Amino acid sequence: MRFPIVISAAVAILWAQTPTPRRIGYTRVFPQQGQLELFVAASDGSNERPLLASKDTDYDPVWAPDGKSIVFTSDRNGSADLFRVNPDGSGLTRLTTDPAYDDQAAFSPDSKQLVFVSTRGGGMANLWTMDLATLRTQALTTGKTGDFRPAWSPDGSWIAFSSVRGNPMPFAHGRWERLQLADIYIIRPDGSGLKKITKSGDFCGSPKWTGASRVIAYCMTGEQTLANRRVAPEAGNDTRLVSIDTATGTSTDLPASPGVKINPAPLAADEIGFIKKDTEEAGIYYSSGRRGPRGAIRAASWSPDGTQVVFAKRTSVPRPAWRSSFSLNPHYELFQTGLQPAFSPSGNEFVTVAPAEKLGAALSVTTVSSGISKVVYQDKSRNVLAGAWSPDGTRIVFGIGGFAAFFDGFRSLFLRPIDRVEDGAQVAIVNADGTGFRELTAGLGNNAFPSFAPDGKRIVYRAFEKDGYGLRIMNLETQAVKTLTAEYDNFPLWSPRGDLIMFSRLVDGAYEVYTVKPDGRGWKRLTFTLGNDAHMAWSPDGEYIVFTSSRMGFKDEVVYTDAPQPYGEIFVMRYDGTGVEQLTDNQWEDGTPAWQPLAARQVALH
Repeated sequence: MRFPIVISAAVAILWAQTPTPRRIGYTRVFPQQGQLELFVAASDGSNERPLLASKDTDYDPVWAPDGKSIVFTSDRNGSADLFRVNPDGSGLTRLTTDPAYDDQAAFSPDSKQLVFVSTRGGGMANLWTMDLATLRTQALTTGKTGDFRPAWSPDGSWIAFSSVRGNPMPFAHGRWERLQLADIYIIRPDGSGLKKITKSGDFCGSPKWTGASRVIAYCMTGEQTLANRRVAPEAGNDTRLVSIDTATGTSTDLPASPGVKINPAPLAADEIGFIKKDTEEAGIYYSSGRRGPRGAIRAASWSPDGTQVVFAKRTSVPRPAWRSSFSLNPHYELFQTGLQPAFSPSGNEFVTVAPAEKLGAALSVTTVSSGISKVVYQDKSRNVLAGAWSPDGTRIVFGIGGFAAFFDGFRSLFLRPIDRVEDGAQVAIVNADGTGFRELTAGLGNNAFPSFAPDGKRIVYRAFEKDGYGLRIMNLETQAVKTLTAEYDNFPLWSPRGDLIMFSRLVDGAYEVYTVKPDGRGWKRLTFTLGNDAHMAWSPDGEYIVFTSSRMGFKDEVVYTDAPQPYGEIFVMRYDGTGVEQLTDNQWEDGTPAWQPLAARQVALH
């Protein structure tokens, strides 16, 4: 009868000696697992079939010049890695195992080497080469750049690619999302001869060689890099297909049908294949006027004889309520959830926003153990935003209003302070079971992103008002409101210890993380990256902060990623801004992280 007691004691000792991994939930805009799938079809779209038997997040395929294999990127083993497979789907082989991001491969003309994009060696997107016989890799470009979509010349003497090197990342007109300004470069495979062949100021990408000294690419204005990163770009944002002389930089527009055209590829008889990312009739087209495979195709590559095409296509899958995700540090477990997660004090539940087409986004609560979600509040004439729990877990406070900035695409512009008021929004509160709804604020301001003080008697929230911005503290018993800041501040969060309020401030043309004491003293700026640092959350003990940052820059051309901000990575740091560590490394938009309290997990384990 003593045996179970001994085992329990041993487990308790082991548990005490082994730190429990910190667990963080977050939102990925796109893709969810299985939402990007590889297909093979005849060039006219007939006989379309999946390339692989096992469905995962697979993308950016490229057909070898000898026709014997296809290389593609997959998240199936955690981080983005390169894989090789036979055209019939057999012989799947993993080529890279580095935890960094590896993607956008292109073959040398003899099919013996690859050039690809990787963040290994510093975290920024640079070009690397690989010998396919030995799998040995070598850096081709270095530095804090952002190099994408390489292509080898037919004679093997040059590699063309797009790059944001030397370009700023300005905000889009009246928005907070960054534009992507990119140019076409060429470089020799040994790293010499780097040369820019387009004029800076706008965007050109995805170069492909049409001979020894010419490449084709697609181009657009810098502002269109916001509009065309949408899943379905709106009319009026047509891109151009261009031919560029690599010796002189002379550019000539190529005849092509209207629309958002991307991923151009030269084929036989001077024909060009390309993808149209339009709302309707999306798919593969040809300069001759014929059609190819249809649907939300995001990258394509043709067989050497041009009769077949392999492509990645966006499919429909549900957003996971709770799914494990890759982390660069095993001491931090990452999980993809719904939009804007926030955990209850027990850690057994989390609240998210259930999205709607334009209005009607709802407040939903999910039980961690079952993954079952339940809508606790919805107003079909308005939207909810960013729920937060009371310290006793009985109430949820959130924003309610139109919030067109979040729910109406990129149509809302904010050129003056009054524009951020939009149509007004209020801070509201509801019981965790959905009863007792009431609005806590009133007036014409845009009030949102509330957070409870540890005593449960006060909240802090952001206010965009006619005469300015800032953070406000409300006493829930008296309804009295105190001004904490008068700057362009957002995402306020009260520390679990009660000593600090964290927020993101627009300063020096970027969003940075700050803390301040609840009495308005003790200002401290925690980040200085000139990126977009925001979407923060406290660890349950108040010792650490998890947040999203764009400091690592773009890792791909934005049209392929279908996300408003295709550069968000999850980071953690100490409460004082020290000890910064990166947890995610990909080209997707990862944001709104939330820290799960350990209490529920420890009880279950014990």
